[in-house]
Amino acid sequence: MSDYTSEYKKWLTFEGLDGELRKELEDIKDNEAEIKERFSFPLAFGTAGLRGIIRAGINGMNVYTVAQATQGLSELVKKSGGENRGVVIATDTRIKSDVFSKVSAEVLSANGIKVYVFDAERPTPELSFALRHLGAIAGINITASHNPSIYNGYKAYWEDGAQISPEQADIVSSEIGKVDIFTGAKRAPFEDGVKSGIIEIIGREVDEEYINAVLAERIRPGVIPEVAENFKVVYTPFHGAGRVLVPEVLRRAGVKNLYCVPEQMVPDGRFPTVKSPNPEDKEGFYLAIDIAKKENCDLLIGTDPDTDRVGVIVRSKDGEFIPLTGNQIGVMLISYIIEARKKEGKLPANACVVKSIVSTKLADEICKKNGVALVNVLTGFKFIGEKIKEYEASGEHTYIFGFEESYGYLSGTYARDKDAVCASLLITEMAAYYAEQGKNLYDVLNGIFEEYGYYAEQIGTIMLPGMDGLERMASLMDGLRKNPPEEIAGIPVECVADYKTEKVTYSDGRTEPTGLPKSNVLFYTLSNGDSVVIRPSGTEPKIKLYYLVSDETKDGSENKIKIYKAAFEKLLG
Repeated sequence: MSDYTSEYKKWLTFEGLDGELRKELEDIKDNEAEIKERFSFPLAFGTAGLRGIIRAGINGMNVYTVAQATQGLSELVKKSGGENRGVVIATDTRIKSDVFSKVSAEVLSANGIKVYVFDAERPTPELSFALRHLGAIAGINITASHNPSIYNGYKAYWEDGAQISPEQADIVSSEIGKVDIFTGAKRAPFEDGVKSGIIEIIGREVDEEYINAVLAERIRPGVIPEVAENFKVVYTPFHGAGRVLVPEVLRRAGVKNLYCVPEQMVPDGRFPTVKSPNPEDKEGFYLAIDIAKKENCDLLIGTDPDTDRVGVIVRSKDGEFIPLTGNQIGVMLISYIIEARKKEGKLPANACVVKSIVSTKLADEICKKNGVALVNVLTGFKFIGEKIKEYEASGEHTYIFGFEESYGYLSGTYARDKDAVCASLLITEMAAYYAEQGKNLYDVLNGIFEEYGYYAEQIGTIMLPGMDGLERMASLMDGLRKNPPEEIAGIPVECVADYKTEKVTYSDGRTEPTGLPKSNVLFYTLSNGDSVVIRPSGTEPKIKLYYLVSDETKDGSENKIKIYKAAFEKLLG
């Protein structure tokens, strides 16, 4: 009998097994492939926590894997002496998020750890804020970001408000390995915990503090009220946690004509009105676009289910609705924030912007021109959070903004994760400021390109599904390291930064350290300044390819991406 078959039998014969999960397992009793997929490997716990399909099995998100993970996190909290400081739990609107939140609270309280649980779904950045505001030692967020509705996840945060470090994730993972999936996690009834006070329900009082922190990030508070009579915004939370606080923040900032998409204001983890609750995808905005056409709006904003990412659609002069990329939103915000802070006398002498290495190089040029330091970090907002903490301690820089190309932004240090609530506010303020000058954000973007050149970016993916997906990813990356390309589409490779070996190798043989932590990433810089980056996804069975280029024209940049993409995909076979 194979290991996965034994594990399947263990689940099926456990007397206390949840009835819904038991039925699932009985329904697949004759499906060998399905049993193998669910029971061969457990969900891996890393710096991004857990993420998986909601289903029975060690490779699924269910009450048992959540309890097991929380027991592992409880051990880290106890080793750190943080029982009395407590753990904050938040959720998005996904299927089973409320159930997994309750299970997590039951495990923590049974371990003698104080628990703060929100009374309903909340944005991810509010969890980060609340953790710091309450002085808690850790946080748990039940969410799978913008993944399809069949997924859920479990993110762990530490006392600085950022996601846990690799070292802490290793400790939790090790502790999880000691916990029997059914009997190893301590549990105490949720209601008993509330009665005793070890579990505390939190809500509006924390919201108010968070809203005030977000509103404090405005640079020109008077701009929105000045144009409010004619300035219009359409907003959709895509059935997610942004449905309350984003509209409230915008209205408090002075927006009078705010049109929320009614069908998508309904919290629903099935996300019934969209194929994907991802604000990167224009197709999800179809209802918002209908409203924008009817009400003559130029600005459309959408946030993902846990409200840490924000997408924007703007209308061009000819009436076309154009989605902005995460990089484009990022460079506009950088340009606006620096310019506004300068004019308002609010730009620190040692100001810095932090971004991920795979985000647009246009940010570097804008910062360079304005005398603002630009710091690159690995992909993952926790690394931006680490820089905030580092600079607060050292005083080397004053953080003013951070972003990732994947539609994540943070202005200010009140939280340590990307914040779509605050980003929605700043995007609206920026749009209102330029509206006063007769321009919309599409005009602003083109103005930036005219000044700096046309920068374009694109992400390609290579899907590697199946049980051998991880092996194929490792083999592909190993092949590139053993046989590094000397050119891509005929353009010489000037240097290769291998973040796994922490070494940059130049074409003339020189080497230098990357200066960043280890990560399985290869970054190729070509002789013309363009770059191609390759890295395995941390949450899905695929490899990501990032193309970062610039040219004097839009057509020139887009053509470069096509050429590099064809060449690199041919190289990978």
